Amino acid sequence: MKKGGRNLEKMGSIDAQLRLLAPAKVSDDDKLVEYDVLLLDRFLDILHDLHGEDIRQTVQDCYELAAEYESSMDPTKLDELGRVLTSLDAGDSIVMAKSFSQMLNLANLAEEVQIAHRQRTKLRRGDLADEASAPTESNIEETFKRLVGQLKKSPQEIFDSLKNQTVDIVLTAHPTQSIRRSLLQKHGRIRNCLTQLYAKDITPSDKQELDEALQREIQAAFHTDEIRRTAPTPQDEMRAGMSYFHETIWKGVPKFLRRVDTALKNIGINERVPYNAPLIQFSSWMGGDRDGNPRVTPEVTRDVCLLARMMAANLYVSQIDDLMFELSMWRCNEELRMRADELHRTSNRDVKHYIEFWKQIPPNEPYRIILGDVRDKLYHTRERARQLLANGVSDGPENMTFTTIEQFLEPLELCYRSLCACGDRPIADGSLLDFLRQVSTFGLSLVRLDIRQESDRHTDVIDSITKYLEIGSYRSWSEQQRQEWLLAQLKGKRPLFGADLPKTEEMSDVLDTFRVISELPSDNFGAYIISMATSPSDVLAVELLQRECQVKSPLRVVPLFEKLADLKAAPAVMARLFSINWYKNRINGKHEVMIGYSDSGKDAGRFSAAWQLYKAQEELMLTAKQFGVKLTMFHGRGGTVGRGGGPAHLAILSQPPDTIHGSLRVTVQGEVIEQSFGEGNLCFRTLQRFTAATLEHGMHPPISPKPEWRALMDELADIATNEYRSIVFQEPRFVEYFRLATPELEYGRMNIGSRPSKRKPSGGIESLRAIPWIFSWTQTRFHLPVWLGFGAAFKHAIEKDSKNLETMRVMYNEWPFFRVTIDLVEMVFAKGNPGIAELYDKLLVSPELLPFGEQLRANYEETKNLLLLIAGHNHLLEGYPYLKQRLRLRDAYITTLNVLQAYTLKRIRDPSYDVKVRPHLSKDVMESSKPAAELVKLNPTSDYAPGLEDTLILTMKGIAAGMQNTG
Repeated sequence: MKKGGRNLEKMGSIDAQLRLLAPAKVSDDDKLVEYDVLLLDRFLDILHDLHGEDIRQTVQDCYELAAEYESSMDPTKLDELGRVLTSLDAGDSIVMAKSFSQMLNLANLAEEVQIAHRQRTKLRRGDLADEASAPTESNIEETFKRLVGQLKKSPQEIFDSLKNQTVDIVLTAHPTQSIRRSLLQKHGRIRNCLTQLYAKDITPSDKQELDEALQREIQAAFHTDEIRRTAPTPQDEMRAGMSYFHETIWKGVPKFLRRVDTALKNIGINERVPYNAPLIQFSSWMGGDRDGNPRVTPEVTRDVCLLARMMAANLYVSQIDDLMFELSMWRCNEELRMRADELHRTSNRDVKHYIEFWKQIPPNEPYRIILGDVRDKLYHTRERARQLLANGVSDGPENMTFTTIEQFLEPLELCYRSLCACGDRPIADGSLLDFLRQVSTFGLSLVRLDIRQESDRHTDVIDSITKYLEIGSYRSWSEQQRQEWLLAQLKGKRPLFGADLPKTEEMSDVLDTFRVISELPSDNFGAYIISMATSPSDVLAVELLQRECQVKSPLRVVPLFEKLADLKAAPAVMARLFSINWYKNRINGKHEVMIGYSDSGKDAGRFSAAWQLYKAQEELMLTAKQFGVKLTMFHGRGGTVGRGGGPAHLAILSQPPDTIHGSLRVTVQGEVIEQSFGEGNLCFRTLQRFTAATLEHGMHPPISPKPEWRALMDELADIATNEYRSIVFQEPRFVEYFRLATPELEYGRMNIGSRPSKRKPSGGIESLRAIPWIFSWTQTRFHLPVWLGFGAAFKHAIEKDSKNLETMRVMYNEWPFFRVTIDLVEMVFAKGNPGIAELYDKLLVSPELLPFGEQLRANYEETKNLLLLIAGHNHLLEGYPYLKQRLRLRDAYITTLNVLQAYTLKRIRDPSYDVKVRPHLSKDVMESSKPAAELVKLNPTSDYAPGLEDTLILTMKGIAAGMQNTG
């Protein structure tokens, strides 16, 4: 049968299923199902050609069973699905997991293209009204118009606020990005093909070529091993993180700032945002975050800084020729003419290693002469970083390089001033302005690296110093004694120790890190963050160590408060620090405090953590105000809701009033980096969201909660914490249940990040990192850490006084913080499915623990119903039809992977589990090589039966892609 005919006959099925499953078109510009079906069509054709009709039919059968389960919630459908999946041999099983994982990745790409399509349609129509209420948007033009029109702010006020605001986006290490970069690049090309296929002016030949390209990229992605066979090193993580600068952020920043200029013009401001206004800044933890990660050594930190310097110089070099082509003008001001003449006299040589402008530039092209000198210095700057990175030394003279951003900006500013003076401002505001903005944003170091270390490690070093000085053990001193001694040393001048200080390997690591900081240019670094900070001495200890290691420009020291008790104590700790004169003089009226969302959530549950973080910020701001200090809050948000994640603009707009003040630092974590910066449109929207929401929060702060709301929140939080802790930390069956009912024990095999999944190798839940803790519950779609505690708290409040229900409804409607907290949990419930968690229990949990699982699922249902009651919704995601549609399209794929994962875990943990394997299905294109069988050989050293480990990891990756988060 011809391929086309076969297509029609077979494709009828999944295509029809998809159309049945998908909610009706949400709006006229809704092309999601269309995109989804097109990608799925292509994929199933490829699967058929590579592995034959039987495998393709099995994929279809599984999809249909899963879709039937999703619409009926009939558990017998899961059993049927289980029978089909366990009957596959090792090779077919891997093909199955790969197929569903690939289909979910394609569904995500269809969704991204649809979002961008809707965005463009809206902008063309000028219809932005409903974006303000959408769950993920903050549009800069719309925000300006709303501030002027509804909130009666003057355009000048908006401009002044904007010029002085800073959003510092911090890309964090341990990327929980479970998709390999090789695949991400192919996904990018699939996304582009799909976008172009639906362009209005496409010709039949274009369409044919794009179709072929789409087929090629989907096949290439399917034939790429999705599994990382070795764990990434911190340098790998850093290179992966930096690739986003290269691919989207570098060009995205000037493009976004240009859009801000346009939006300002549209409200009557005829000035541009000054190029040195610090609107967007970037920092990184990759290669600087050593908290619990022994693989981040001082040498890694040095390498990462030099690599970033080399990359920055490289990006500038690649752009400067274009600028030289553009600035061919001969008219210039006197200042530039004199500089150009001087340079022309002194550089009379041809430079053969340049492709363009290699001959001496004539004197009637003064701008090119100036830029030629900038290019030479950038070239030497790059070479110097490269040599230092490769050999540890450089023979290039430092005076031929740029060592400070001021040296780099000066000749560019000279060109800008001269063009404006000669009536060429429109030219100055072209590529030169973009270049100036890039220099102001990225500097010579591309990003500023934060260093993060645990407070205990500093205590060890200081303890060793006091013992060496024979004045006792610092560790055993009271907080007061510690502070007095540290301050006495900070006020003194003499060094505390020499090379003969006895050191353990861990102590050398701490001291050598400070030495690396002292040796490298100071613009490489941002903050020194102390995790698990609990007292003023933690901060003073780092100040002392910086001085002892001769750090000439000391890093600002930022305490990170994470656990519930530490958050409560944080304002008192900061008040004590601000009242120390030496410290007050050191900080120059500015300070930063980091608050941790992941560990506070793991320690007390999401509800209490969210409320405590809210109160801690209010109190910290008040404390800083009393001492005349401008405080910046650094929000350590995770990618998932359980770790403080969720739509960025909602998170910002729901912060307490007066806590942002136009300066925000926020982490963008692992798997969210791709969703935020993976492609040009996504990058633009991310920069827009952060900027618009920060501006709006400052100019139109959310309301403060009423005293009776606060009292109710305190009561709810106490109940929620007790419920959460009584189950997670005090229930003797919990740890065993958690280990059996989720893939937590197998998580480490995924090789996601360079960091171990535990802080301490032994120990229970408290030593487990927040990421694997959330990851495991996300995989089974039970999401326990997100909702546990909410139900008990709401139930208690309503039973105590029925008026509380009405109060909570008012809070939901009037107070952004409460609304966002509820909405995010509602979104997680929409992704959850207790029936799937029940299947894991049935297969993996010992009989005596089954009642415990049932009890938790009853709690889940009760919590969900109470949540809907408070929100006044009849169904989950009632107000968000787009999100609802997107989730429903994915469910059948995820369910298939869940069933495959649960049965694979069963076979791994219970080798005696009996399965009936049917004959090998996958037809092999070239009989000599059997692709399905060869898939099994990709992992020759597995501890498990052939194929099981890879099948398991592929299901983990697929589910993570479907849930759109790992941890």
